[in-house]
Amino acid sequence: TSDEGRILEVSGTATAEPLRLADVLVGEVWLASGQSNMDFTVARTEKYTFAGVVNESEEVAAATYPRIRMFKGDWQKAAEPCERVGGRWLVCTPENVREFSAVGYFFARRLHRELGVPVGILAQTFGATTAQAWVSREAMAADPRTAEQLRLFDEQLAAYRADPGLREKHQVELAAWREAAEAAKARGERAPRAPADPDPVANQRNPAVMFNGMIAPVLPYALRGVIWYQGESITAPRELFPVWNAMLIRDWRARWGRELPFYFVQLAGHGGRSNTPEVRAWQAEALALPATGMALAYDIGDKADVHPKNKQDVGDRLARLALARTYGRAVVDTGPVAKAVTRAARDGADVVRVEFAHAHGGLVARGGGEPGGFEVAGADGNFVAARARITGDAVEVSAEGVPRVEAVRYAWAAWPEGADLGNAAGLPAAPFALRIGQESKTRE
Repeated sequence: TSDEGRILEVSGTATAEPLRLADVLVGEVWLASGQSNMDFTVARTEKYTFAGVVNESEEVAAATYPRIRMFKGDWQKAAEPCERVGGRWLVCTPENVREFSAVGYFFARRLHRELGVPVGILAQTFGATTAQAWVSREAMAADPRTAEQLRLFDEQLAAYRADPGLREKHQVELAAWREAAEAAKARGERAPRAPADPDPVANQRNPAVMFNGMIAPVLPYALRGVIWYQGESITAPRELFPVWNAMLIRDWRARWGRELPFYFVQLAGHGGRSNTPEVRAWQAEALALPATGMALAYDIGDKADVHPKNKQDVGDRLARLALARTYGRAVVDTGPVAKAVTRAARDGADVVRVEFAHAHGGLVARGGGEPGGFEVAGADGNFVAARARITGDAVEVSAEGVPRVEAVRYAWAAWPEGADLGNAAGLPAAPFALRIGQESKTRE
């Protein structure tokens, strides 16, 4: 229970003197990984200009948790697996927490408060990365669906290495950019964008480069599980995205030698082109794998910013999954999930009945009144806004002008305006699109 760590002393034949490590804690360790929304820090800093959470100053001032530690790996991409990655473990203090992964910190804080044990977060994150960048070459090569993408990357890399002029040209461009950046800084202006590195390994969207640089070096660090936030960056062919997701989970589990719990964030609501309902549906396909869970975020996004500042709820929802499923605590860990859609009739009108699991105290419209965000379509497939009414653990949906409903969907938009169905625990209902008589494939 002490805030002071223990001393770990290691003796062996390789060194004359024992190796002494001070201030070592024994507790729960989770790997936090993904792209910029997991990299997003508690405070806005010179390095993390896009970050800074809601109530930033208050959160920073209150962040005195000596038994929460975070290791932030230095950004590193590589063509081959690395043995080491830079970085150091930091104690959670108001000064240090500023550049902690915000999602990782809020996740750790709730675990620490509920479990009463030290919690460490191994944060291996990099902005704008794709899922395949975090998968090993071996896993990709073994699957015909992804082996072709690996082959194309290898061709690009070979062509780059065969042309030294590309590197020389980049060095000249880089020198000119540094001069321009210094001049802009002197004038108090924003520096111009740096020239793109032609080395395919420098592109964080390419296969295996993040696995090699930031995951391989931390194998086989003892972990309890993984929290993951990625999906805004997807490369063609986009249909491979759910394949990469499942492959990543299986690959990491194989590397660590056990079925690591894997809890991930479904993309937040946003008005841009990346956070689409189709991508959220692809993310949900990973729930078919055992020991997985999905924290919803469509209701806590930012219409104008792909980096929403409410990371407290994201961390809390991930922590609920871990507390309930990994630690066996009596915590509501998910919102309502559509089970099945059937046809009914009310006063001569065609009504669709959507049954939900995980109502947990009853379905509620969190905005008050009737729940919004529902749409229905007839045989023509054109969806229109629908009226919804809660009846127990189900919602009845109908719309004027659609005499015979064939399909219903909920929160099916990049920015799901008015979608406010939830349960009494305050957690939102999962987005879905189902036809009449269809049962949901979502395991949760």
